[in-house]
Amino acid sequence: MRDDNKNLIIAIVLSVAVLIGWNYFYGMPTLERQKAAAPAATSQTATGSGQTPTLPTPSPREGQPAQPNASTVPSAGGAPAVETREAALARSPRIRIDTPALAGSLALRGGRIDDVSLKGYHETVDDSSPRIVLLSPSGSPTPYYAEFGWVGPGAPTGDTLWTADAETLTADKPVTLTWDNGQGLVFRRQISVDPKFMFTVRDSVENRGSAPATLYPYGLVSRHGKPPTQGYYVLHEGLIGVLGDAGLQEWKYDSLDKEAVIPGQTTKGKVWNGVTGGFLGITDKYWAAAVIPDQAAPYQGSFTSRQEGSGFIYQANVLADARSVAPGATVDTTQHLFAGAKEVAQVDAYERELGIKKFDLLIDWGWFYFITKPMFKALDFFFKLFGNFGVSILLVTLILKGFFVPLANRSYVSMAKMKAIQPEMTAIRERFKDDRAKQQQEMMQLYKTQKINPVAGCWPVLIQIPVFFALYKVLFVTIEMRHAPFFGWIRDLAAPDPTSLFNLFGLLPFAVPQFLHIGVWPIIMGITMFLQMKMNPEPPDPVQKAMFSYMPLIFTFMLASFPAGLVIYWAWNNSLSVLQQGIIMKRNGVKVELWDNLRSMLGMKQPA
Repeated sequence: MRDDNKNLIIAIVLSVAVLIGWNYFYGMPTLERQKAAAPAATSQTATGSGQTPTLPTPSPREGQPAQPNASTVPSAGGAPAVETREAALARSPRIRIDTPALAGSLALRGGRIDDVSLKGYHETVDDSSPRIVLLSPSGSPTPYYAEFGWVGPGAPTGDTLWTADAETLTADKPVTLTWDNGQGLVFRRQISVDPKFMFTVRDSVENRGSAPATLYPYGLVSRHGKPPTQGYYVLHEGLIGVLGDAGLQEWKYDSLDKEAVIPGQTTKGKVWNGVTGGFLGITDKYWAAAVIPDQAAPYQGSFTSRQEGSGFIYQANVLADARSVAPGATVDTTQHLFAGAKEVAQVDAYERELGIKKFDLLIDWGWFYFITKPMFKALDFFFKLFGNFGVSILLVTLILKGFFVPLANRSYVSMAKMKAIQPEMTAIRERFKDDRAKQQQEMMQLYKTQKINPVAGCWPVLIQIPVFFALYKVLFVTIEMRHAPFFGWIRDLAAPDPTSLFNLFGLLPFAVPQFLHIGVWPIIMGITMFLQMKMNPEPPDPVQKAMFSYMPLIFTFMLASFPAGLVIYWAWNNSLSVLQQGIIMKRNGVKVELWDNLRSMLGMKQPA
């Protein structure tokens, strides 16, 4: 391979690796997700049981009584058949939830938070489309709920019917549930919620009897069945938590299914004993439900999976140490529940205000957290100034270009010098065509004399790759980018360009197959890439010339399925690169080949 061709091949390999990797990790899983979305309920039809899986039994600690075998979380009796969500809701008296961000209800039977929809988020970009439903009751097609309480003799169960002191839970007025077990213990549960997505649950028990009672506080998030949005390799969806010093724990549904049965239990899963701080929950791409225990008290955390019928029930559990309630005494415990959209500013605010250990990791920033989160902060800063994330992408790209100007300039200067010494390189090859070792030696001496780094041309590509991945990650995982419009036909920067060349961008009344869906912005990107390549002389080697010719077309097809925000970034970056490279080439006395190459391609005569 010739030395002056190495940069080209390296750049092509790196770029194609980015695109193929993206298609493997995102494109194909997205298609599978879309196929699975329609029959979403079918995968969960056998998971409507009102029962809650058991929590694992913790090891007794010194000075504490052994955990009773009744470490079973209170559960509703029987296993009702799956019914409509509306019918499942009607099976229990309810307290309405009405806040600026949330709508739904609390079940008085069992005291669960099991009906939550998000007022500010809809299924499509059309605000008249249905709201996002996050939590649903047991017995519905997709049960997903949170539960709090006590484990031990005389504690409430999933069939317990509580009484309430109000009909509606609002951000200004909490609701208190009360239940007397008739055996000397009176249980109260005060539930409050802020204007966004954080519930505060304060459970207390008053002992009016003559004997002490021992109870274990718990909190859990339970999900029946696997949701349809599975298959993302670059995004975690499933059980998630930060468990004290154990740090971030992320478990896919399928991975949890393959775990061994917890000793002494009937559920599979993972258990962490004696941890302090953090949270446990279940996360989707944009939404999550998470239990947040007392950050100063030790607890046992666990992720469990239990098969029921043809489906599975997944659970994130918090089980605190035993609490002894003496006669005449009252004990209480406070936990929180996050149930809502993973808005970056709000999640960060909860981490600060409530002291939740590493709560920002509820958002999947990935391994390159130190790049992706600052990238979002920069985009969000300009969004707040201009009100458009597309404009933010353009400005951040421009700033990044400016930041890397010294490095890019050295790269382009080196490339320009390489072009300037092409005649000398050709002469060396001809002079030593039968002596490869001598040819390499003379080439290296030429590079040294001219102060040229032969691999410097790869730096623009190497710089662009981490920026590309960081921007892709931000577009993909942050809810702020969901349904964020640009201008014109781009109504969602996180979705592909909806137009297609093959139906004349919507003028012809027929749907275009997915593999032919080539929108306006991918075409613009392809044109800018074509112009960038035409800035350089045509390679003499026919194979390389063919690669140069087809690369913009190939990239246009491959990028057509990318989020529009990424394609806009790539097109804008290409345009800035053309401008920058042209200026540097002129300053170094190297001819800009763009116009000559275009004339040659069109069969036009070159100017005299």
